[in-house]
Amino acid sequence: MIRFGIDRLIDEPTLRAPLEGRRVGVLAHPASMTADFRHSLDALASLPRLKITAAFGPQHGLRGDKQDNMIESPNFIDPALGIPVFSLYGEVRRPTDAMLEHCDVVLIDLQDLGCRIYTFVTTLRYVLEAAARLGKAVWVLDRPNPAGRPIEGLSLRTGWESFVGAGEMPMRHGLTLGELAHWFVKRGDLKLELQVIGMQGWNPEQAPGWGWPIGERSWVNPSPNAPNLSMARAYAGTVMVEGTTLSEGRGTTRPLEMFGAPDIQADRLLEAMHQIAPQWLAGCRLRPCWFEPTFHKHAGRLCSGLQVHVDDPAYDHHAFRPWRLQALAFKAIRTLWPEYPLWRDFPYEYEYERLAIDVINGGPQLREWVDDPNAQPADLEALAVADERAWRAVQETLVGG
Repeated sequence: MIRFGIDRLIDEPTLRAPLEGRRVGVLAHPASMTADFRHSLDALASLPRLKITAAFGPQHGLRGDKQDNMIESPNFIDPALGIPVFSLYGEVRRPTDAMLEHCDVVLIDLQDLGCRIYTFVTTLRYVLEAAARLGKAVWVLDRPNPAGRPIEGLSLRTGWESFVGAGEMPMRHGLTLGELAHWFVKRGDLKLELQVIGMQGWNPEQAPGWGWPIGERSWVNPSPNAPNLSMARAYAGTVMVEGTTLSEGRGTTRPLEMFGAPDIQADRLLEAMHQIAPQWLAGCRLRPCWFEPTFHKHAGRLCSGLQVHVDDPAYDHHAFRPWRLQALAFKAIRTLWPEYPLWRDFPYEYEYERLAIDVINGGPQLREWVDDPNAQPADLEALAVADERAWRAVQETLVGG
């Protein structure tokens, strides 16, 4: 059976012995659950000789109540524990000196999705940097990467760092949050006490979960629109739809597993995708569908679109490449309808000057490839393969600690 970092810390007194006598802050969210379905903050606060003095909430809040991007969470006092809960997605996104005055150690227990753009990755970096500056310690209680070990996508380009781009990694990074912590420390030459409480029994090459321990642990939404493993698998591609005028399925029961709009024809789109780069459709099923979002883009309007299915025997974990699949969908739209207003120009994660699609991809390369009528799949493939090969060498140095 798998044991997450939080369960090991609770079950093994020798692991947490170095925390005795120190003030401990906990960075958590709704998916920060123990094996017996206690929230990590409550479970840790109940331990003898462990002094919890503060808590921190990332994007969407400690309770996960905020639905959309750029919807901020306030600070508050936990009514049960009487400790301050500081928002790292409110007035600030980096922990302030005043916040960290409340603790000597920050325990991080966040469920990631294995995608660069998921903002918990950036919050991890910001906490590590602040802790190094102030002489605080950081302990990461590791959890599975539900997308597993595959690597895919263009790496973020220098100068394109943002809250959805914490460093020069590809869209699908293939690491756990604990492994990423080691990378941030090495990359930034950070001087601090970093402890990663690793998992026991995690096998990211084991079917049918390929990263998520199906049958052993229930899925709990780490953010409101991350409802299941299918979303986690598709997310490295479908998240790019946030930077377009298409709906990514927010306002439906299958967010970030589908995409579409009232003014496209899904059957023609799928046919064009097969004609342009059929090799990028491997490992999943694509189903033309209709949906009507109840909120967000195209709310109340009937949309024609495609749903990505990755939960049946057709799913091939190593063949499925969601980033390429979504890039192909954009290319097919541009091919079928050259004047389609695909790119959405709006403030995205506190970036006001750059197009959202470029912020998401860590540079303009993907958008430029889509918009260039002469650009071929092989052109994007060459860029991506080079970045993926370089990151794989990094991954090999980090896997296993």
